[in-house]
Amino acid sequence: MQYAHYKTLWLSDLHLGNRDCKADYLLHFLNNISVDTLYLVGDIVDMWEMSRQFRWPEAHNKVMHKLMAMSNEGTRVVYLPGNHDAPVQSYSGMAFGDIEIERELIHITSQGKKYLVLHGDQFDADVTLGKFHAWMGDKAYDLLLFLNRWFNRFRHWRKREYWSLAGYIKRHIKGANEAIERYRAACCKRAADLQLDGVICGHIHHPESSMVNGIHYINDGDWVENCSALAEDSQGNLSLIHYLQEIDTATSVSILNPDTKTSRAA
Repeated sequence: MQYAHYKTLWLSDLHLGNRDCKADYLLHFLNNISVDTLYLVGDIVDMWEMSRQFRWPEAHNKVMHKLMAMSNEGTRVVYLPGNHDAPVQSYSGMAFGDIEIERELIHITSQGKKYLVLHGDQFDADVTLGKFHAWMGDKAYDLLLFLNRWFNRFRHWRKREYWSLAGYIKRHIKGANEAIERYRAACCKRAADLQLDGVICGHIHHPESSMVNGIHYINDGDWVENCSALAEDSQGNLSLIHYLQEIDTATSVSILNPDTKTSRAA
């Protein structure tokens, strides 16, 4: 991966404190970029998971320190808390050191296009069909992550790169696709009601960029399954970054196993 500079970067659903957070990959990504404005679009720290079982590996600690260092070194950092870091929502409009906290905001690109930026849990009522449906969805997702975790441990043992089994299964489940469609529609309706050009969100761990009735819908994805982000360049062009496609197999394996020798620089 070559060093890159972005005018604006959107990251969401890091889930620091969760065993499925891909903190090593994220740290490698952050160490190879510079950013003018960084939006942290919710579920940065998984307070839900940590309330059940406290887990804070060194890699997660390094990511948190890196984000704070970026805010101290000239990057404007805006934190838009989601549902897994909901306690931070009460500080909307305030700042934690150099980090601004907002529940949602409007971003204007260099091309003058206006995008609503928010985590997306605001639309949960439009996506779920009741508490039981939501509970079943959570349990099914926990199972997917369990399968994904062990599948990739086997791949790592075979010195193969990470591959999202959970994402593959989700794309082939009718109910999951229907929920994504309802979520996309709810996000776009809010942007249309505000007479904006588009919406940028996270929440559902499904990176996507598409047009819906004239509204540009962008989901920046996550660092649990997909290791993705959204970037704006100096001309105002928006593009999704699929990090694991930016690095080769040898580099991917070496990030998770520092003892692995590679012949190419990361």
